[in-house]
Amino acid sequence: MSDGIVLALTAGEPAGIGPELCLQLATGQRDAGVVVVASQPLLEERARVLGLDVSLHSWKPGMKPEKRAGELSVLHVEGCVSLQAGKLDTANSRYVLETLTVAAKGCLEGDFDGMVTAPVHKGVINDAGIGFSGHTEFLQELCSVERVVMMLATEELRVALVTTHLPLKDVSAAITPERLTQVATILNADLKTFFGIARPRILVAGLNPHAGEGGHLGREEIDVIEPTLEELRGQGIELIGPLPADTLFTPHWLDNADAALAMYHDQGLPVLKFQGFGRAVNITLGLPIVRTSVDHGTALDLAGTGKADAGSLHTAIRVGEQMARSLKSANRLAIDNCKAMNREKSE
Repeated sequence: MSDGIVLALTAGEPAGIGPELCLQLATGQRDAGVVVVASQPLLEERARVLGLDVSLHSWKPGMKPEKRAGELSVLHVEGCVSLQAGKLDTANSRYVLETLTVAAKGCLEGDFDGMVTAPVHKGVINDAGIGFSGHTEFLQELCSVERVVMMLATEELRVALVTTHLPLKDVSAAITPERLTQVATILNADLKTFFGIARPRILVAGLNPHAGEGGHLGREEIDVIEPTLEELRGQGIELIGPLPADTLFTPHWLDNADAALAMYHDQGLPVLKFQGFGRAVNITLGLPIVRTSVDHGTALDLAGTGKADAGSLHTAIRVGEQMARSLKSANRLAIDNCKAMNREKSE
């Protein structure tokens, strides 16, 4: 990449397909500057199992990542106890979270321009006695931000979520005017910053069937969603809805929209994954850093077989690269504007 963007790539759950997806990057020449944040012995063992001839090079901040076929830059992280494909081990859980911490702190300190994450296994981390609900919430806490937004995207569709990893019984109470305002504001701002959309047009789903049907199927739309959207429209954010979710995801609405905002995880994501599974990317908005991820899980049954498809990872890297470049441009513009204002004051 001409602008020297460097992305950290965490290898995810050691027993899953993450390590081999990382290794697959080295099977050909590539443009992206990627550093794999993982246990080097884990990568070496998975390469041996798959019969891949990949040279792993130790990377330090300031170094240029390897891009040649058969070469891969690695920032080694200690603590991976079990290297076996397909078999979960709770002893690896702290190592998995350490890879995320190292990558995120590297972004905050300027060593990386963004991070891309391979899938983790939330269940085994929780089984280890560590409270963990997902990458999104973990990075929110690590970066000390009040609210983040999960958005999955393909070339044709972007779907963001008001709530993420909550039991369905808790969703209604979690949809407050404050949360909805924060999520919609972040979504609108980051569509501008990272995707170059001057005035985003956002479709908003109702919570209940038929968007509540005038209160007959629930009052969340009347009491919370509609008043909040109206207030946000007054601030210049273009929001359409609340719309029934079963008709929102149709060409009639989507053809003229930049993103859809769903109220909960399984309202919006099944549609997107049906439309583009394997070529979608998971994006965390609202962070001070760039973070993208694959759209699939650890696929333990495929781990070590060589059959895992790296399509979503390539998409996540490409989108992460584009977002990092856009963020750099936005930061440079902000600095230039600040300098210009200071010159005007001095004159």
